[in-house]
Amino acid sequence: MPPANDNELGIYVSVPFCRSKCTYCNFASGVFPASEHERYVERLIEDVEAAGEWAAQMRVELPRAVDTVYLGGGTPSLLEPAPIERIFGAIRCEFDVRSDAEITMECAPGQLADETLAAMVSAGVNRVSLGVQSFVDAEAAMSGRLHTRETAWKEIRRLRDAGIPNLNVDLIAGLAGQTIASWKESLDHLIDCGVPHASIYMLEVDEDSRLGREILARGTRYRAALVPPDEAIAEMYSLAIDTLGAAGIGQYEISNFARPGFESRHNLRYWRRRPYLGVGLDASSMLRASQAETRRAPAAALRATSTDELNAYLRGRLEAGVEWLCAGRQHEEAWFLGLRLNSGVDVAAIGREFGPELAAAAIEKVGRMAQIGLLAAEGGTVRLTARGRLLSNEVFQEFLGLELESSTIMA
Repeated sequence: MPPANDNELGIYVSVPFCRSKCTYCNFASGVFPASEHERYVERLIEDVEAAGEWAAQMRVELPRAVDTVYLGGGTPSLLEPAPIERIFGAIRCEFDVRSDAEITMECAPGQLADETLAAMVSAGVNRVSLGVQSFVDAEAAMSGRLHTRETAWKEIRRLRDAGIPNLNVDLIAGLAGQTIASWKESLDHLIDCGVPHASIYMLEVDEDSRLGREILARGTRYRAALVPPDEAIAEMYSLAIDTLGAAGIGQYEISNFARPGFESRHNLRYWRRRPYLGVGLDASSMLRASQAETRRAPAAALRATSTDELNAYLRGRLEAGVEWLCAGRQHEEAWFLGLRLNSGVDVAAIGREFGPELAAAAIEKVGRMAQIGLLAAEGGTVRLTARGRLLSNEVFQEFLGLELESSTIMA
């Protein structure tokens, strides 16, 4: 459990530009003209420079020390070298980036120019996340990816040669045309290429992606009819856990796997509820209330998310949502974010941070979900079971509204 006075910050920088829009993508990203890149970077830098003033206005603490930076998207590697240098220059001007900070940049195989890679290395990028999604060429093509297996392998070797061995590869279980055999093929290639970190996602079906909308409408565009059934996707996910674990790439979070010492420090920040600042389109921040604000509302924290409309963002900083998280809301998040981690939730730590009364409703739910095999409680720690990971959204839903339930218990 993080201390309330956490004095180090993570920074997330959203770069929403893509060369093509993948059918499954539900992020606020897209294909925009290169002329928009310069305007967008100008806005990003304005946000970075104004972060301190914004934090003061919102009455939250903004640590100056930074131990993780993450450029995501979109495809940040589409930026030219000069904008990359300017973004990192602005961050280092406004914040103290630790010499040992983890600095990650997302890249698409085959979309990383030599000059851009050199600028990344010069800026201090020491970790790269590659959106491979599938090592099977037909699956990648059907989902809108522009690379081949050979391209992905070459990019991995090229990044290592440039001095960036800390690499993540994303794979998606449930792509159109995917089978258990082809999924095993992708897992084997992931292991063979020797990357120390992997993110394994099960295909999300919702209204925010073209493929998701087509599946929900029972249509046939984007090869929707070729998407495997839920049972097969669950089998693929379980196979990934076993296969990667046997290769020494252990699961430490529902979707993330790593060799020892290569866990994503930035992403762990989210799950452990440590402060982070998000700049750019559809970027979120979570910051602790200032000391003055805490005297009025103990243990409060702020979550703010910027607009997901590019033109609106370019016109000025517009928050799409701002929410003060009281102790009750933070207690809920401590459970459903903590349960994402294989290490689980320390019940005693929850009690120390939030008090036994607030935790009572959650502990009751733990017992009930343990009886049906979704949670396991042992030695004061609560974890998702293997079945619970497959049904994690349903488990997390149980922890919403705990503040109301605890108020009823206390009454």
